[in-house]
Amino acid sequence: MCGIVGAVSTRNIVPILVQGLQRLEYRGYDSCGVAIHDASLGASRTGGLRRARSTARVAELLEQVSAEQVEGATGIAHTRWATHGAPAVHNAHPHFSHGTGAEPAADEPLRLGRVALVHNGIIENHEELRAALQARGYAFTSQTDTEVIAHLVDSHYSGDLFQAVQAAVTQLHGAYAIAVIHKDEPHRVVGARAGSPLILGVGEGEHFLASDAMALAGVTDQIVYLEEGDLVDLQLGRYWIVGKGGQPLDTNRRPVRTVQAHSGAAELGPYRHYMQKEIFEQPRAIADTLEGVRGIVPELFDGAPGADGEPGAAAWRVFKDIDSVLILACGTSYYSGCAAKYWLESIAGIPTQVEVASEYRYRTSVPNPRTLVVTISQSGETADTLAALRHAQSLGMLHTLTICNVSTSAMVRECKLAYITRAGVEIGVASTKAFTTQLAGLFLLTLAIAQSRGRLSDEQEAEHLKAMRHLPVALQAVLALEPQIISWAEDFARMENALFLGRGLHYPIALEGALKLKEISYIHAEAYPAGELKHGPLALVTSAMPIVTVAPNDTLLEKLKSNMQEVRARGGVLYVLADGDTRIESGEGLHVIRMPEHYGPLSPLLHVVPLQLLAYHTACARGTDVDKPRNLAKSVTVE
Repeated sequence: MCGIVGAVSTRNIVPILVQGLQRLEYRGYDSCGVAIHDASLGASRTGGLRRARSTARVAELLEQVSAEQVEGATGIAHTRWATHGAPAVHNAHPHFSHGTGAEPAADEPLRLGRVALVHNGIIENHEELRAALQARGYAFTSQTDTEVIAHLVDSHYSGDLFQAVQAAVTQLHGAYAIAVIHKDEPHRVVGARAGSPLILGVGEGEHFLASDAMALAGVTDQIVYLEEGDLVDLQLGRYWIVGKGGQPLDTNRRPVRTVQAHSGAAELGPYRHYMQKEIFEQPRAIADTLEGVRGIVPELFDGAPGADGEPGAAAWRVFKDIDSVLILACGTSYYSGCAAKYWLESIAGIPTQVEVASEYRYRTSVPNPRTLVVTISQSGETADTLAALRHAQSLGMLHTLTICNVSTSAMVRECKLAYITRAGVEIGVASTKAFTTQLAGLFLLTLAIAQSRGRLSDEQEAEHLKAMRHLPVALQAVLALEPQIISWAEDFARMENALFLGRGLHYPIALEGALKLKEISYIHAEAYPAGELKHGPLALVTSAMPIVTVAPNDTLLEKLKSNMQEVRARGGVLYVLADGDTRIESGEGLHVIRMPEHYGPLSPLLHVVPLQLLAYHTACARGTDVDKPRNLAKSVTVE
């Protein structure tokens, strides 16, 4: 979601701050800004805090700071995804506090603020704090919860910014990652995090803050991952970290890690959009995710801190002890979990429940200490999923495992076991390769649990592994269907509604296809188990309602054919993804694309790819912003 970059240096760091924001654009945002300490470049400067803010793209912000000669060696920058208050310049970060008293007139010089602050997250008690600060004489110019924090820090300031931030955060309820500068301390940035990610970048005589290591690619590869409740103080040539209890933390507790966050991964290359690039990267992403997999052994899931003993020992003990699985995830990751439920119950024979993470912790549930809690997250920082994980742990469910694409994320650090997918950087907001690599990881998890429960013979293991190793080739064959998908997309671009149907294991794939279409083309789309048509959705079927049907040659095919006839009898138009031997032929009101081969239990990984392409090319035909769809963000780090 929102992006933070901050720096303390002896050089002009505005280009670094803005470049960092550009590398975080993929997260999604609707405004951006930068604030610097004018005196930080030397005594010849007039001093004070300056800022520039925009509701345009970061490229326009760069033009603005260049035109206004905004320069400084200490500064903070931000991309905002609106929560409190509309996308508008007065709501954009950084926010200033000018102290108590009347607000300066709009035409006064830019050197105004006493405190400048950027913030990711949501402050739940902002209204109560706002009222108290207004009573003390603080004037508010935005609708944001963030401005409350800036004034709160100012109210605690008595000559030491770190102490002021330390006092202020004790009054905050909610989630935050913040970076703060003060006009009286030209070479200092203070940061704090609780519920939102924040990292420290260590340089030669200069230090950085960011919400993602990618923001600092090419600047420093020495990274410290801040933990829940940490405060960090950045000054020239030194930094220190204080933990939640107020204790200073050394490098044993917060080690410096070398992180290769290659910005080259974000190069578009010959593709029109990042989403298209990432769809076509799926064969490589799956191959990388499966690299080194020689057998289904528990050590595949020992990748998280806390694993001990012989390789695989911790995972083996857990898999032998559990009697059920609980999957927690959001959005696309939730749909991958829904598909995994079918695998886990049919192959591993273990009861499995899948919960929307944002709902799970707000209802009364029945905890089972012998449950394996599985979280799924592309970023590993999804706020709802992290909160659900912690809630499950608080209920005594301590067997935890994550399927995640970022090995250094909070999700990996907080789970005892992990399987790290290797999708690489995913820039497009609508997830594609992260989804298919999650499915690959979940299928391996299924096989590992099945093995531990004595439900997987050597022959079955070999057969499944052979099919998985063939996936990259199979995916290439599916991608070759793109010209046929483009023809479908021309029809869909004229529509405003669509239905997606699937049965069994492919119902979650229908859900994912509908989500992709609505995310980037803004066509209203819903998905149903095909058998549910006659229980309500059939009322919507007309020639103006295209029906996408996922039709593999499985045990439910004949049932699905009957559902398709129900649609045709009412004038509906079907668009069917069918295996070659399903005997479904194109005709009036029936458009068929034949999949290259039937792929058994792994079929969802192949059938989802044409649905991704359909959404992509429909969005292109409608002229929407494919990579940055309206109102959405990539990494959802707020509730």
